[in-house]
Amino acid sequence: MSCNGCTSGAGKDGKPSGCKSNGSCSSGGCNRLNTYDWLSGIAVGYDDEITRFVEVSFKNGSRKEIFRNTNKLLIDTHDVVVVDTEMGGYNVGVASLTGELVRLQMKRKKIQENNASIRTVLRKASENDQVKWEEASKRDKDTMVRARAIARSLNLDMKIGDVEFQGDGKKATFYYIAEDRVDFRELIKAYAAEFKVKVEMNHIGARQEAARIGGIGSCGRELCCSTWLTEFKSVTTSAARYQQLSINQAKLSGQCGRLKCCLNYELDTYLDAVQDFPKNVEKIETVSGVAYLMKTDIFRRLMFFAYKEKNVFHPVPIDKVKEIIELNKQGEKPADLGEYAVKAPVRKTQVEEELKYADVVGQITLESLGKKKSKSKNRNKDRSGDRNQPRQLGDKTSQPTVKTQSQQKPLQRAERKPLSAESGQKATPQNPNQRQPQKQNTKPNPNHNKNPNQNPNRAKPNRDDSGPTRPSIG
Repeated sequence: MSCNGCTSGAGKDGKPSGCKSNGSCSSGGCNRLNTYDWLSGIAVGYDDEITRFVEVSFKNGSRKEIFRNTNKLLIDTHDVVVVDTEMGGYNVGVASLTGELVRLQMKRKKIQENNASIRTVLRKASENDQVKWEEASKRDKDTMVRARAIARSLNLDMKIGDVEFQGDGKKATFYYIAEDRVDFRELIKAYAAEFKVKVEMNHIGARQEAARIGGIGSCGRELCCSTWLTEFKSVTTSAARYQQLSINQAKLSGQCGRLKCCLNYELDTYLDAVQDFPKNVEKIETVSGVAYLMKTDIFRRLMFFAYKEKNVFHPVPIDKVKEIIELNKQGEKPADLGEYAVKAPVRKTQVEEELKYADVVGQITLESLGKKKSKSKNRNKDRSGDRNQPRQLGDKTSQPTVKTQSQQKPLQRAERKPLSAESGQKATPQNPNQRQPQKQNTKPNPNHNKNPNQNPNRAKPNRDDSGPTRPSIG
């Protein structure tokens, strides 16, 4: 699957300029069935043996074929070449691999060098060939949409997955998917009359369709079938059962609708680990009752049993399970599975968990900061609301309150003058912050039961036009 930054085909002399991000392109189609050329840095002389075969990719790496270089052309990777076809005409592709690596690819794909079906490379693509190639490639998407509409109008149970035009624009290959056999003789006539080209129908599977289209898998990477996987092996649900996976069709299926190919990647490791486990063990008998197998942990080599009456799992090692099975065959029963079960780790107490996260450096959590900040915000709102309220003359709340004699005692105590020398006591300076003991006044106060507002000797508050002021105390 090529990215948006690929500038393939826009370079000088037909060579792709590569990726816009790093300025180089190591493959024919941005990880589309690419092969790393690990001999690119080694100077290899061109001789008859090395230049005999070239690997050419079509449609950004969705299809690759081996061609014979009979004309002994000096072809380098990413060169645009013109190749021969079986049904006449020519096709245009990009050289994806040259040199000795092509022979290794042929050996891996089991292609014989003397195979007569291998087509030849005609020449390097000229500017006119590249223009025709680009015009033909632009017709792929519109043709696929129209081809699907025609197949639907003929009531054919098939789906057109992809369309690939030949480099000269005289032939188009339609890749379709169908569960059953389809009679598309009328469909070929309709396609030939509609698109004015030679029509070739190629049946592919769901996995091949996903490989041609590409996409992102659930792992977050590009699909394996569109990047490096070329051989599709059958995947069954037994692969999921061996790996202790739940049979969930939505999670186990890929974008093609079939089981994921990656289920076979680790299957051999699980099969080797399962060989040590006892087979056909569904239940074991003990004195406490019959214990049934609930699940197995392959890598920890444990088998979990539980009694039908008690919902408690007992993890038993496979060696102990084999001993219990031998005892049951001899007609003996162990006392209880608790003697064979693996002891669970001791859980820490609440105090130990708190000490684990103790604040030893004076840091505080963000939650405490948020709580303190919210409280301070509420207090500031209350204070700001009281301050912002305008005070009007005549309002009871705006009038200054006159404190009684009992309320003025702390103020009088703070402003008390030192004793004079006539009283016969030494004058000591009074500390306003230090509270002095008061002497009991034995003389009766004549104004004790009277209203303080009616006391004629009491100082009255001074007012002027500027507003209320605090009463002065003489």
